[in-house]
Amino acid sequence: MMNKIPRFFYSRDTVEVARDLLGKKLTRRINNKLISGIITETEAYKQIDDPASHAHCGITKRNKAMFGKIGIAYIYIIYGIHYCINVVARNNEYGHLAGAVLIRSLQPVDGVDIMKKNRNVDIVSNLTNGPGKITQALQIDIKQYGVDLTTSKHLYISNTKNNEYKLSCNQRVGIKKGLDKLWNFKLS
Repeated sequence: MMNKIPRFFYSRDTVEVARDLLGKKLTRRINNKLISGIITETEAYKQIDDPASHAHCGITKRNKAMFGKIGIAYIYIIYGIHYCINVVARNNEYGHLAGAVLIRSLQPVDGVDIMKKNRNVDIVSNLTNGPGKITQALQIDIKQYGVDLTTSKHLYISNTKNNEYKLSCNQRVGIKKGLDKLWNFKLS
């Protein structure tokens, strides 16, 4: 059963959404085969008060999804080779016109053999322990930019039975600005 996360879940403070996505399941369906994993690490990116965010300097062709409909996929390429998947999340009531949560790591659940083939890796712990690894393992690329994660049958985030866990808050990874914001969340 798909128990997808509804749109209102993403209509909150981006940092809260990033924290609350831990323990949820990201699923990709390709040719009736499921590839999925439990979200184990996320990062929040806002707009106005976040110099590390793609949206900080305003809307561009690349980041327009961050200003768009809440609950859609914001996909971008980093280092010219790796795609990263984010979900648009923000609370407009407090003046945040843009926001997204980067999914940084998954614990593989379904389709592990497909993930291994897609990544050409045999070690399960190395399949989805980074944002570029996730998109490669789940065959996510720029074609999924703008996909509505609340309604899609091919790419979505769902609730899981057990969401009890301990988490840690850290600096976000690979940024040079906004280092004071502890908006990286991990299951521990």
